[in-house]
Amino acid sequence: MTLMTMPQFSTPMKTDRRGFLGVMACAGVAAMIPWRPAFALDANGAHALIDRSLDEVYQVINSGRPAAQMYQEFEAIFARYADVDVIARSALGPAARQAGAAEFAAYKQAFQGYIGRKYGKRFREFIGSRIEVTGARPLKSFYAVTSVAYLNGRAPMEVEWHVSDRSGQDLYFNIIIEGVNMLASERAEIAAMLARRQGDLAALTADLQQAG
Repeated sequence: MTLMTMPQFSTPMKTDRRGFLGVMACAGVAAMIPWRPAFALDANGAHALIDRSLDEVYQVINSGRPAAQMYQEFEAIFARYADVDVIARSALGPAARQAGAAEFAAYKQAFQGYIGRKYGKRFREFIGSRIEVTGARPLKSFYAVTSVAYLNGRAPMEVEWHVSDRSGQDLYFNIIIEGVNMLASERAEIAAMLARRQGDLAALTADLQQAG
């Protein structure tokens, strides 16, 4: 079991479940995970991945660095521990199948930065919280890692991470928080942004570069 206490800040902000979902989604990588052959992932490996990702987030929050630098580090964490390609494709929906390789690559890079900024700004909402990673179990073709988030003034929240090694690395590709699905949530938001641009992926990419 991993027990982690989040640092204190001077100005508490209101916590909401969607904000917490995004913050958890940013919990990502500091060092590249060694390549493993297909199907090498087990419960211990999945558990360890989430442990490492949360440790990295804790280190950034506790560093006292300027906000802009912290957002960059949150983006790097997300890029290292999350399967950004799968998440970005899911968020984009059917338009991902129609995009050219270069067009999608530009969108994915912008999406990654957008996630880092958008949710990095919300970390102060989770002052004094702690997260316990409680276990891991096989689920379909991946592993579900369970954890509990304890937030000040709120009931504990169950958080489930979906981890797979299909990309050749152990990475998480989805998070479920009390029934709130990260992939579905981001897909709805990106779809709305794309609709406002009449389906223009290049325009969406430009928007994502500025958003967050």
